[in-house]
Amino acid sequence: MLRHVFALSCLLASLLPQAADSRVIRIATGELPPYATESRPDQGIALSIVRRAFELGGYKVEYTFLPWSRALAETKSGRWDGTAYWGHKPEHEQSFLLSDNVLTEQWVFVYRKTIDLDWRTLADLRPYQIAMIKDYTYTPEIWAMAQSGELKTDSTPDDLAALRKLVSGRVDISPMERNVACDLLARHFSEGEANRLRAHPKLMTDKFTTHLMLPRKLTESRARLQAFNGGLKKLIASGEHAKLMGQVRCPTSWSNLVTR
Repeated sequence: MLRHVFALSCLLASLLPQAADSRVIRIATGELPPYATESRPDQGIALSIVRRAFELGGYKVEYTFLPWSRALAETKSGRWDGTAYWGHKPEHEQSFLLSDNVLTEQWVFVYRKTIDLDWRTLADLRPYQIAMIKDYTYTPEIWAMAQSGELKTDSTPDDLAALRKLVSGRVDISPMERNVACDLLARHFSEGEANRLRAHPKLMTDKFTTHLMLPRKLTESRARLQAFNGGLKKLIASGEHAKLMGQVRCPTSWSNLVTR
């Protein structure tokens, strides 16, 4: 009789959900090649940095790819241990603990090489047709000028479409993140097409920091954030962070762009 009870107990235990490993961090993310993507073995540059920083802090990472808005909402509710990676917005701090800077995105103006672009202030962009993606953050100053009509803008669904418009001559300029533009050019355009474009060496902004976000709703978040930030510091000090950031090949005509 006792043997049957023991066997039944073992069966029931096997059917119950296994307790989550507290050293495994489940992170919700989305698609933004080359920084976050299921199409690369390393799942992207930013996600590689997050993974390695956590490893140096004693944790293992598992990524789940979702639409960005869903990743944000579900992490906020506590379904996921964190979400990566996000630009800094003050409103995020209400529901999340934000990490130290994972990487600073390099937002530049990509333009057709037939244009003699030498911009110093946004007012210098007034003569040009500018492809802009409506859901992007850019900067408050650029959006203010676009919405007032001070800049001539062309509403465009995504960066790939903006690059196609640039190559075909339908627009003159588009603000883009440098490595995103380089990745798209390498995967979707010929070398000749890519070399029709330039990236201006002046950054649109040097303040576009990005972050891992952990939900305040989970009590473990604070300790995990401390471990991550410590691991990130080690990653930067070792030089591995710089190596991860140097993976993307840009068109040869972009060699004048200063990287950070």
